[in-house]
Amino acid sequence: MNAFTAELIGTAAMILLGGGVVANVALQKTKGNNGGWIVICTAWALAVFVGVTIAGPYSGAHLNCAVTLANLVLGKMTLDIALSYMLAQLIGAMLGAFLVWLVYKDHFDQTDDAGAKQAVFCTAPAIRNLPINLISEVVGTLVLIFTIFHFTEAKIDASTSIGLGSIGAIPVTFVVWVIGLSLGGTTGYAINPARDLGPRIMHALLPIKNKADFNLSYAWVPVVGPFIGALLASLLYMILY
Repeated sequence: MNAFTAELIGTAAMILLGGGVVANVALQKTKGNNGGWIVICTAWALAVFVGVTIAGPYSGAHLNCAVTLANLVLGKMTLDIALSYMLAQLIGAMLGAFLVWLVYKDHFDQTDDAGAKQAVFCTAPAIRNLPINLISEVVGTLVLIFTIFHFTEAKIDASTSIGLGSIGAIPVTFVVWVIGLSLGGTTGYAINPARDLGPRIMHALLPIKNKADFNLSYAWVPVVGPFIGALLASLLYMILY
């Protein structure tokens, strides 16, 4: 498996499980209907764990265009590789969203609320205030990226690292979890352009009855906000270190 395939499959798995929990909570006649925000945040964090575990050995498991941009800014990858990662993430996100729709198709058909159906695919603000919504996405992503920069491998001594295998994905799981619980109540914390844009496109393409529109006037926020957050996190890291 090469890096492109790893990013695609890892992102697809993440969106399948992340979008899946929203479908389980938001759609009618599911076993998890009205499960609540803690259920959603917890499952999204664990979905990131699954995606990182799959893709980590092959691509470093970015699964997020903002993470890829930060690595590009810090000189850890070239532009062509960064763009290939982002493309893989977008395709993977669309694939994962399609699978969520397929699994929950009967429940989409049983749900009248267009907003609830769209929420399975992409984010929306609790209170629409575009400048504040943008700030929410910027700050959430800044926390994510800046914290990821500080992840280190366990060491026996200064020269010997301990390979943690899949357990090494746990730190990012906790970061995503706390961002959702603490900062996610404003916009639904996309903190990842591919995570929002890919499924939003898939929502527009799928034959879903009585669905909401693309919401182009807001759709740029969960794309631009995370990119700004990634740039600020990279700049802050370079200034400090």
